[in-house]
Amino acid sequence: MLKKTLKWTGIILLFLIVGITAIVLLRQNTKYDAPYPAIKASTDSTVLARGKYLVYGPAHCADCHAKQGTEEVVNSGAEVDLPGGRDFALPIGHIYARNITPDKETGIGNLSDETIARSLRYGVGHDGRALFDFMPFHDMSDEDLTAVISFIRTLKPVNNQVPDNKMNVMGKIVKAFIIKPVGPTGTPPKQVKPDSTAEYGRYLAMSVANCRGCHTDRDLKTGAFVGEPFAGGFKMESIIDPEHYICETPNLTPDKETGRIYGWSEETFRNRIRKGKLIKHSPMAWGPFSRMSDMEIKAIYKFLQTVKPVNKKIEKTFYEKKA
Repeated sequence: MLKKTLKWTGIILLFLIVGITAIVLLRQNTKYDAPYPAIKASTDSTVLARGKYLVYGPAHCADCHAKQGTEEVVNSGAEVDLPGGRDFALPIGHIYARNITPDKETGIGNLSDETIARSLRYGVGHDGRALFDFMPFHDMSDEDLTAVISFIRTLKPVNNQVPDNKMNVMGKIVKAFIIKPVGPTGTPPKQVKPDSTAEYGRYLAMSVANCRGCHTDRDLKTGAFVGEPFAGGFKMESIIDPEHYICETPNLTPDKETGRIYGWSEETFRNRIRKGKLIKHSPMAWGPFSRMSDMEIKAIYKFLQTVKPVNKKIEKTFYEKKA
């Protein structure tokens, strides 16, 4: 009797494994629908100038889409090509930054403005797949989204075939059941007036510079936020030696005991941003951020004073991996 029970248990388990495996494989190319924003690229010089500023500045597109190995060049402020290929090695596999130059074979040359805008705002790729939520532009204004797309249309086309993402078993399961498109939190604004207010600082920190995306703890398997906003604790491997070193984001909330910038004056905050990268392993886009205007740095500083204080002590922001 026991032998027969074990036999049927084994058969049932086998069918379950085969069934789940089949579902996971079938869901690797699940298609999603999302609106196409009414965004059209412009050739206006003012629009292009704003787009260039965002791409190489606070939106830090070059930090991910520049060629692997050019991190220090990007950090220095050089206007590099953006052919993609950077490998993000995560617990779920390898995700590669795409080629966003206007090359028609390997880049965005054959994609419409609306298709690119949909990817940035709704997290849906040109083929309908859900994109991994690396880009924080879901609530970017129509005006800034237009500027970014307009500028990247002017880049030199670079023929660079980026590999397809390589997901491990865990990654395929996550992709099948967890990864879904992430869209705006409400109706994105038509335009946002740049000024030194905390409101504009919130827009920059949440929808352009992605301060929240790194200074909030996240699950690297799914990208989900698992910590309090801006309280830090998000662990990321070194951008130059991921095998040996880890960076952990500091707590930016105004907590009296554990907030990294608690008690800082606006001048202290601005001077630290202007200094740029001090730890070469840091994944933060120090170079692009250091070139933000005084007005925008002031706005972000003001906004950070308004976020909820969270008592969370970050012992180290850079350390060696344990053997």
